[in-house]
Amino acid sequence: MKVTCGTDIVEIDRIKESIETVGDKFLNRVYTKIEQQYCESKHIQKYQHYAARFAAKEAVFKAISVQLKDKYSICWKDVEVINNEQGRPEVNVVGVDTSKISYIDISISHCKSYATANVVICWN
Repeated sequence: MKVTCGTDIVEIDRIKESIETVGDKFLNRVYTKIEQQYCESKHIQKYQHYAARFAAKEAVFKAISVQLKDKYSICWKDVEVINNEQGRPEVNVVGVDTSKISYIDISISHCKSYATANVVICWN
C-alpha cells in the first residue's frame, strides 16, 4: 500500500477578497453548490469556512497528484468537501479515477487569520 499526503495553509483575507471582488464567478469556479450552502450557513464566519475548503482542495490536489498525468487533469469542483453526520469533514472526488484510492482522511482547521488542511490518501 502506498500513502501520500498533502497540506495547505491560506490567508482567510485572501479568500474573502476574492469572493468580494470576483463574487459568484470565483465561488462557482472553486466551490460546489453544497460547499457554498454550507459556508453561507456560517454567516459572519463564512470566510473562514470558504478558506478552509480552499486549503482542503489544495491539499487533496497535492496528495492525489502522483496519480495524475498533469496538473490540468483535475479542477476545483472535482474535489468536494462535505461534513458527515458527526460534523467531521470528508472528501468526495469526482471526475478523476479514484479506483486505486482505498481511503482519504482529511483534517481542517482555521483561526482568525489562517485556514489549513491536511490530507492523507491510502492507495491500493
